Amino acid sequence: MYGAETWRTTTTTIKKVQVFINSWLRKILNIHWPDTISNSLLWERTNQLLAEEEIRKRRWKWIGHTLRKSSNCITRQALTWNPERKRKRGRSENTLRRIIEADMKTMNYNWTELERIAQDRVGW
Repeated sequence: MYGAETWRTTTTTIKKVQVFINSWLRKILNIHWPDTISNSLLWERTNQLLAEEEIRKRRWKWIGHTLRKSSNCITRQALTWNPERKRKRGRSENTLRRIIEADMKTMNYNWTELERIAQDRVGW
């Protein structure tokens, strides 16, 4: 899952990644069709996280790393950049920024609080 921290994830892509991981874990453990085990038992045996949790964990690690950079760094500017343009017709795309802001909303954080918290590398 190289670069998964910057993916624009949807439920469809997460399901596809999870199915791929599950199939390879079953191949590694040599579990074939008549012998089936549940996904939760598979993850427990292999000590794996769900793909969604792994991607979220990597994303927040990357956000902390990016927010600790100087304010004139291009990656930090790209992370906090909010373009002012007219929106296209139809349903809006689920961008990386919107995904991050949805996670921030569930954790009751805003950008300034995240910048302050990210400076503490150990606590992050």
